[in-house]
Amino acid sequence: MTRTVIVGLDGSPESQAAAEWAAREAQLLELPLKLVNVWEPVPEPMAQAPLLGAETQQHWTERIPRESAEGLRLRHPGLEVIAEQLNGRPGEVLAGLSKDTELLVLGTRGLSGVAGFMVGSVGLSVVAHAQRPIVLVRAGEQAADEHEMDPAGIPSAATPFRPVVLGLDTDGPDDAVLAFAFEEAVRRGTSVRVVHGWNLPPYYVYGLAADLELHGEIARQKAAELTEALRPWRQKYPAVEVVEESRSGSPANHLVDASRDASLVVVGRRIRRSPLGAHVGPVTHAVLHHSTAPVAVVPHD
Repeated sequence: MTRTVIVGLDGSPESQAAAEWAAREAQLLELPLKLVNVWEPVPEPMAQAPLLGAETQQHWTERIPRESAEGLRLRHPGLEVIAEQLNGRPGEVLAGLSKDTELLVLGTRGLSGVAGFMVGSVGLSVVAHAQRPIVLVRAGEQAADEHEMDPAGIPSAATPFRPVVLGLDTDGPDDAVLAFAFEEAVRRGTSVRVVHGWNLPPYYVYGLAADLELHGEIARQKAAELTEALRPWRQKYPAVEVVEESRSGSPANHLVDASRDASLVVVGRRIRRSPLGAHVGPVTHAVLHHSTAPVAVVPHD
């Protein structure tokens, strides 16, 4: 594996925001940044059309990555930036690149109001097939968004990072997901806020309204399971503050709420090796669409 941070770049505002985030992450990792522009060839009759002629193709395959690389080098002194153009279907090419990189970064498009963010078919396909961690960054993401407000209440990139939020399933906590979240917290000098959402067994639901003691017992049991799952990680990373949150209700909703005060949200994706093919689980899918912070999806067995 070549240790680089790769970002998919197509000239859109969301991909430009992803490139800026990737540049900051590459500096934290002390790794080169590679900008990849994937050109999907169009049928010959369309290629001869006035709007899709040689000049337009040159713009997409040469100018955008070259100019973006120049700008990133200016804004991030000392960062090694490589620009590369590849041909093929973007989803397939980027997913293929993921197996040979440290981290793959893509952009997502913002939607108006409370609808959240849109992860297009290419992004979802890459997430579902990527073999290494992938981060999705929303359009408009700024460095200051990942930091605490300054004492005057003004956004600033000079203040400490906000926490790294980790969505954890205590029934099957995976070391790769946990390690990714803790390492990101170490690089940012911040805490890990572990969010565990759980739902009551179906046979409890109807009789639970009048049995608060039983509800409390279940809540204590779930909280103890979370503490036990995190015990070895507290020992491995003693300098990292860990905040545990075990709450009843939708795990996705809790993670989306926590994303409002996060520098990064980390979730896992179980690799499916079956005839049904790859997929993105419902919690990860919801977080990708509605998180207000960048989301890292870590594949695991």
